[in-house]
Amino acid sequence: MNGGTLDGWTADELLAELRMRERAAAPGMRGAPRARALGARASVRARDVKTIPTAQLAKLVKGRQRVVYGVDNRKDLYKVKGAAIRRSADAVVALVEAADLSEQADGSFKLATDSYQQSYRLCGSEPFVSQPLGCFCSGFLVAKDVVATAGHCVKSAADLARMRFVFGFRMKDASTPQTTFGSDDVYRGAAVIGRALSDGDGTDWALVRLDREVIGRKPVKFRATGKIKDGAALYVIGHPCGLPQKYAPGANVRDNSPKPFFVANLDTYGGNSGSPVFNAKSSVVEGILVRGETDFTTNGTCYVSLVCPTTGCRGEDVTRATVWGGKVTKTVSGSSGATKSRRAAGAKKRKSSSGVRREKRSK
Repeated sequence: MNGGTLDGWTADELLAELRMRERAAAPGMRGAPRARALGARASVRARDVKTIPTAQLAKLVKGRQRVVYGVDNRKDLYKVKGAAIRRSADAVVALVEAADLSEQADGSFKLATDSYQQSYRLCGSEPFVSQPLGCFCSGFLVAKDVVATAGHCVKSAADLARMRFVFGFRMKDASTPQTTFGSDDVYRGAAVIGRALSDGDGTDWALVRLDREVIGRKPVKFRATGKIKDGAALYVIGHPCGLPQKYAPGANVRDNSPKPFFVANLDTYGGNSGSPVFNAKSSVVEGILVRGETDFTTNGTCYVSLVCPTTGCRGEDVTRATVWGGKVTKTVSGSSGATKSRRAAGAKKRKSSSGVRREKRSK
């Protein structure tokens, strides 16, 4: 088997396998803690990754991970006061394993989480080390019922069946994560309406139509034509490593020459795949975070974030909004009737399902 077979695997999934191999080889260490992104993946996929040599697996991980440049600028949303940034954050969604959501008696959903420190064997000095992991990729609302994400996060209808789209997974304060969500914050994927994933030119994006229109949140504005300026200031919002939502400002465009993507020094990690990258001046989405530098490095006994100079390392790749934005426009303009039908069906379902379990936990 070759690495191409793992095109649909996220950096988190591949890193989890590497961590398990490391722990298995270390004297006196038991099996690795379960990593978030492997939680509900099919056993066939798990067997597939076992056949990849460790050296090749490490190379694949390096090509898909993210990293910190200069100073770590990531912040929890409860610390952010800017109205434009908070509006941007409201449109960002976590891609969650369906098996990790359970419906409560009142119709809300509870998200099962893992320890960030244990899952990644992190040193106690790492930022956010006490926070939980709850998702495997990020996405964002681009139309009332359409989410954009990375193409390697969503491959098919089968993938959609195993995941849910959850809005509002963030820290409420320094010690309290939001892990219970109302029905208006949890959505199913109805169809993959557009997708591209190419090792050739680096294109990586996907558009997913949800089972109904999202309530109480506005889609982002994204670039439809033209090109971001060289050196333009950026910020990104998403779920690094599967953590509660983070805002990371202080980045700039570093290489604007590739046609389908640009390169920036964004403070992002695996789990940020699918995150919207915003123009810091206008808060318009310039693209989707898809690839980057290695996340972590060992200090001998535990792992710490890999920190690069602001102008160093390879940078993070962002699929331009102009690559996929036209598909959103065409889809929205031709779907008003279908959208109304889904909205009516969703309202009827919510009204008639009080106290009835709609989600089934499955592996």
